[in-house]
Amino acid sequence: MFVDKAKIYVKGGDGGDGIVSFRREKYVPNGGPAGGDGGKGGNVIFRVDEGLRTLMDFRYQRHFKAQRGEKGRNKSQHGANAEHMVVRIPPGTVIIDDDTQEVLADMTRNGQEIIVARGGRGGRGNIRFATPNNPAPELAENGEEGQERYIVLELKVMADVGLVGFPSVGKSTLLSVVSGATPKIGAYHFTTITPNLGVVGVGEGRSFVMADLPGLIEGAHEGVGLGHEFLRHVERTRVIIHVVDMSGSEGRDPFEDWMKINEEIKLYNAELEKRPQIVAANKMDMPDSEENLRVFKEKVAEVNPDIEILPISSLTRQGVQELMYRAADLLDSIPEAPAIEETAEQNERKIYRAEEAEDESFTVRRENEMFVVESAKIERMMKRMQLNSHDAILKLARTLRYMGVDDELRKRGAKDGTIVRIGDFEFEFVEGSSYF
Repeated sequence: MFVDKAKIYVKGGDGGDGIVSFRREKYVPNGGPAGGDGGKGGNVIFRVDEGLRTLMDFRYQRHFKAQRGEKGRNKSQHGANAEHMVVRIPPGTVIIDDDTQEVLADMTRNGQEIIVARGGRGGRGNIRFATPNNPAPELAENGEEGQERYIVLELKVMADVGLVGFPSVGKSTLLSVVSGATPKIGAYHFTTITPNLGVVGVGEGRSFVMADLPGLIEGAHEGVGLGHEFLRHVERTRVIIHVVDMSGSEGRDPFEDWMKINEEIKLYNAELEKRPQIVAANKMDMPDSEENLRVFKEKVAEVNPDIEILPISSLTRQGVQELMYRAADLLDSIPEAPAIEETAEQNERKIYRAEEAEDESFTVRRENEMFVVESAKIERMMKRMQLNSHDAILKLARTLRYMGVDDELRKRGAKDGTIVRIGDFEFEFVEGSSYF
């Protein structure tokens, strides 16, 4: 089964917790703090593997969580960092953040990697908090939570040549006679609903990958029919072979079909209009095909005299070899891959200023008899602090006093015993005390 779109959940590993520990050697009186830091959580990394061709694996596994770092150890030992989780994806995969719809990366080269969810930092052990005023702190941090997000993966087939055209014009038959591919072939529209790939050999050691892409209809650029499910695959192809039913079956006009398909491709992506194109005038073994071809050439010449038109019959194989040789010659004369816009994350390092990372703004609001303090900095700090020791409470109280939270609570009318909530934690406000 060909799967070219998937939505998955990724989460970097949480950092390991720091610990509170003290030296206890027999001949070391008054041993100082010796609690080590926690290890870093593992990253979730996507790596391109040219051996993959679809997103089938993501149909059965949709959650990817990296391991968390180890806790710190006594004797000032650092906890081990977690191993990164490497997830293999096929070349041609576009990675999109589901919440923001931002394109994180366009993965095209074998071995290319991107970190899609970073692991959290390890928490600091109590050895990090020793000061001259407090040489034996009972204070340590929890590990930072790993980054988590939902991601959409879209696969754009990495083929050298793409077969386009209305449904039932003979694209699948053409692919089957020039390669070892065995696409489903039927005398009804949309027999092909997913891309089929085949390797075409043209002698002299030359070969290329050709894709039979699902049929187009009017309005495809707006998502009608298979719409975008088809058109995104055209973006990867270096040469387009536009298959036209020259027999005019079902009362269709070959020239109108050719114009409509080109218009849909242009409306979807104007750059595709510049892609080299060969028109394969198919079904030349049918009655009226010769006359239709003559009229078709005259009309096309008025629109674009540079378009090549090669008469073929996929059924009798008339002209098929010449078409393949011409496609191979075109591939040799153009760059190896169409230009792909690199994403910012691939090219640039983001720089965060210290004042942006440590936003000290906060708000205080009242909910009935309770006061609620909202501050990104304080909530992040409280998640990391192990609030089960006197030293941790003192550190939190000093931070609140320094930021002006105490004064703001008093202005709002907080009294002894008033409940104050910050994040998931609740405290009693004590007037005249240095902490809650």
